Amino acid sequence: MYEIGEALVGDGAEIAHVDLMIGDKAGPVGQAFAGALSQLSQGHTPLLSVIRPNLLTKPATIIVPKVTVSGMTSASKIFGPAQTAVARAVADCVEEGVIPRDKIEEWVIVASVFIHPKATDYRKIYQFNYGATKLAIRRALQHYPSIDKIMKEKDRGKHPIMGFTVQRLWNPPYLQVALDLDSFESAEKIINQLPKRERVLIEAGTPLIKKCGVDIILKMRELRRSAFIIADLKTLDVGRIEVKIAADATADAVAISGLSTTESINKSLQETQKQGIYSILDMMNVDDIEKKLESLKFFPHIVLLHRNVDLETTMAEKGLAAETKWGNIKDIKKMTKSLIAVAGGITPDTTREALGKGADIIVVGRYIIKSGDPRRAAEDFLQFMPPDADTMRLLYDEDEEV
Repeated sequence: MYEIGEALVGDGAEIAHVDLMIGDKAGPVGQAFAGALSQLSQGHTPLLSVIRPNLLTKPATIIVPKVTVSGMTSASKIFGPAQTAVARAVADCVEEGVIPRDKIEEWVIVASVFIHPKATDYRKIYQFNYGATKLAIRRALQHYPSIDKIMKEKDRGKHPIMGFTVQRLWNPPYLQVALDLDSFESAEKIINQLPKRERVLIEAGTPLIKKCGVDIILKMRELRRSAFIIADLKTLDVGRIEVKIAADATADAVAISGLSTTESINKSLQETQKQGIYSILDMMNVDDIEKKLESLKFFPHIVLLHRNVDLETTMAEKGLAAETKWGNIKDIKKMTKSLIAVAGGITPDTTREALGKGADIIVVGRYIIKSGDPRRAAEDFLQFMPPDADTMRLLYDEDEEV
């Protein structure tokens, strides 16, 4: 038997983080236990967990300090409140039936324990490490988390130490603001006025990238660290190189032209998978979208059904109404399992229609960037979308399975 558990409990300098293995003495955990006890490392000396001096807990548990122990002050935190907390948590797990009594001589536990050098409150060190150890044991023995929970949380979880989030498009619809501008100053002015919503995606438009270079994304990132930023490269050739350049500039997605060759598109899509960013296949001026998609080895994360802006402008100058047509969204979505974005003259009046036909992303440029009030203009579209995901969610690790 070989199980693994982890838990983070508390806050501040006294926060406790415990990683542990629990299993048979005769198995891998037993070997790790014996190795830790017999192969000492300076600053990370393992110690047996005792309830008090001369009273070992059962199953036998060894603590491995994660942070270098330097001096008696830091040693006392490990040999005092942390050592006792881990031991009592193990004993209480036996008393409460989490660990079967008939296994206490067969199993051992290896627990890696984090003690911050600035921790000073011994009571909190004890309390948090007790809770973290107990929770980690329960999780290990109940195989927490389930794969369903991992799939549910992988695109929405936030790590506090990172200080920013990496947004994933797991809960459409979204509003994509296309910054088809010619200077960073103009883009900065718009970005600073956009609502700080997860449903707002920011696109570095093709003109902006051509004028300022792909590193414009890094400047945009300084303004909105956690924003989902798209590089509209409209890649036609050497897709792998262009995708990597965009990824190196921290773009979350890159737009590839559907007019490119099948081979070039496949290489571009493959590179986005390698780089861990989204691929957007822009189908502007592609005559047979379904046929083009069927020719690909890989499907993009997003299919963009894009009406040509110059064509729309010419029709408007002639007094002709541009047809609102985005293709058969539902059939394309069924074929590719991709998100569907629509672009080209989108207005609040046509947004409801687009969303009703199954669009996941509404791409808007002029209506917002030419507006005197970009925030209000963006809200004109956001009103048709639900609140941001998790707005009403209580972010507790309630451990439904534990």
